[in-house]
Amino acid sequence: MQTILPATDFTTLGLSVSLLTAIQQRGYSQPTPIQLQAIPVILAGQDLRAKAQTGSGKTAAFGLPLLQKILQQRERPKSVLTGNQIGVLILAPTRELALQIAAALTEYAQAISPQVKILSVFGGVNITPQMLALRGGADILVATPGRLLDLVAHNAVKFTDLKTVVLDEADRLLQLGFSEELAKILSLLPKKRQNLLFSATFPPDLDAFITQLLVQPVHINCVIEAEVLIMQRVISVIPEAKNALLAHLINAGELQQVLVFANAKNTCNRLVLKLAKTGINAVALHGDKTQAARIRALNDFKQGKYQVLIATDLAARGLDIEQLPMVINFDLPRSPTDYLHRIGRTGRAGQSGLAISLLCAEEEAHFRVIEKRMKIRLVRESIAH
Repeated sequence: MQTILPATDFTTLGLSVSLLTAIQQRGYSQPTPIQLQAIPVILAGQDLRAKAQTGSGKTAAFGLPLLQKILQQRERPKSVLTGNQIGVLILAPTRELALQIAAALTEYAQAISPQVKILSVFGGVNITPQMLALRGGADILVATPGRLLDLVAHNAVKFTDLKTVVLDEADRLLQLGFSEELAKILSLLPKKRQNLLFSATFPPDLDAFITQLLVQPVHINCVIEAEVLIMQRVISVIPEAKNALLAHLINAGELQQVLVFANAKNTCNRLVLKLAKTGINAVALHGDKTQAARIRALNDFKQGKYQVLIATDLAARGLDIEQLPMVINFDLPRSPTDYLHRIGRTGRAGQSGLAISLLCAEEEAHFRVIEKRMKIRLVRESIAH
């Protein structure tokens, strides 16, 4: 494991004056821990395995140095990408995360060089506009695996000039049905490239794949500090009382925004109706909704039109919601990895947060597995309401 020398602010990280100005214009003065450690590594061209939660500033951690490298390449003769070529590929497990990454990088790119071309591609929408957009190539392509393979099948994207691949939410990309798609994509890329992996968790069963993918990587861990800021609670409840307890917790907290996790799309829809009967304004976010409906639901929640967002794990992956005070696990997550990703939606970027899990008696053994993996032991509470 390589030691990273500490830096104090953005000016010490090797970024260009134009990027530093863009950062300052966005109101940022001090880099987050993941930015401090990752930016110099990426600028140096090394492979990276970075453990960092959503909300830690990881998009800028890989986006800023990649934009700088693109600008440096553009100064060289015949460096402009053409003919469906891409320079950087960023893979994300969900449409929402792909859109958020592309939007964040575009904001920086427009401030430093309008010529930098950033595209996002994902399923659930017509593929033809995406194919047309790729005709002139792209400096950065943010993609979900399935849609990227669709574009490859249509000969709409080429990887000959690719320099860097980023796997964001890498654990999810390597699990839950994405592994075969990812393996096929990686087999199409040039062997000589920079590989960057970012995730909140790296389960042991992924070690072999990571070892095979990365070449002399730098390892960074920025998760521990964030976890300390999250208060975790477990409340015992009988199944028949879960709906009422959920409404009680939301009302008692007097919070502007609450994220609730459920394991099934039908449960999300049912809870929206149940909460409405108690005067709580909620909206569901899951895979059965159209892309436009999912974007609208998320934006409405961010803008305060809804107090509660009820989501499945996959739909909520990579959600970028600032200062979210509370997360409630209406249904327990299926794995310790999902538990960490869920509670990591709160307590972000130095803010404190609260994560509450509703626990039925038949789920006790499963939650003990989660506690063991998380190295925690939580008191089982009971609440009269």
